[in-house]
Amino acid sequence: MPGTKYRARFSADIDELVALIRAEKPDAVVANQIEEAPAIRTALLEAGSDALLAGYCHYLPFSFSGGGQLLLDPSLNDVLLAFAAGLAACDRVMVHSSTAASWVSAVAARTTVDLGDRLRVVPAPRDERLVRDPVAVHRRQGAAAIGVYNHRLYAHYGTEQFVHLARDLVASGAVHLRVMDLFGRRRAARTGLDGSPERMRDQLASLPHVQVVSDRGDRIRYRNLLVDARFGIAPFRPGCPWSMSVIDCQGMGLPVIAPRLGWLAEHIDPELCFTTPAEAVALAGRLAPDDEFHAVHAKRAHASTADFAPALVAARYLEALS
Repeated sequence: MPGTKYRARFSADIDELVALIRAEKPDAVVANQIEEAPAIRTALLEAGSDALLAGYCHYLPFSFSGGGQLLLDPSLNDVLLAFAAGLAACDRVMVHSSTAASWVSAVAARTTVDLGDRLRVVPAPRDERLVRDPVAVHRRQGAAAIGVYNHRLYAHYGTEQFVHLARDLVASGAVHLRVMDLFGRRRAARTGLDGSPERMRDQLASLPHVQVVSDRGDRIRYRNLLVDARFGIAPFRPGCPWSMSVIDCQGMGLPVIAPRLGWLAEHIDPELCFTTPAEAVALAGRLAPDDEFHAVHAKRAHASTADFAPALVAARYLEALS
């Protein structure tokens, strides 16, 4: 298996791919990293296969500012041409959201890739183990409200902005934060590429009323860490075309407050989107004690995930490949 995210996108064993295609005789092949699509297309041609090739754009190496300026993602800021080559190689291109579809279409036009009618919006399915009737969400009497931040702690996710917000959120003592450590102890080779998760984790762990926890890869433990929370907090990543962690919270009936950017602005109720830290603190301060306001948004959050039920997503996925 590739040892780094760069090898996963830019290395391919063509001999192995050709052998696999000849053995399996697929009707369709999905490149879950769009940058791998040209190599797979090469293997399909060599194997004499007419299988449909679809690419799934899980991550976009770019975003757009409100003024339409192209912004390269700092974690993948040198792969725009490889991304465009992947788009060109595919018979179908799948993205998570309308925001992602808009951005991909704009980049395709800038790089002279004609997408035609090949683009499909196919969101990821919610985890049915993380779905709860919002009526079952209750405030813990006499205890501080818990806000959950369950995103990767990379710097390019805007984690430093969250660290500053965390200080403001816990200042009153009415809100405590539960921060998910999704990586645990990583190998030196990984931290050598990007050590920001460890730095961000240590900064957050040093703050009062901030609990850094791990689900240890156990989905039941993960669910239990969400059960008694009051609300979720979205990441500050500019190029956010989707967030499974946001969907996890919403499926559990947890309202999510979010910066007004990317897919978050498309998906999350406008009443829960903020522009400044002060607005975020005010939202958290209202969700914490106001049961009526919280109940309304818990229902809206839960309902917003209905289209991501696995059976519905599977149907969209199969339709995209037809």
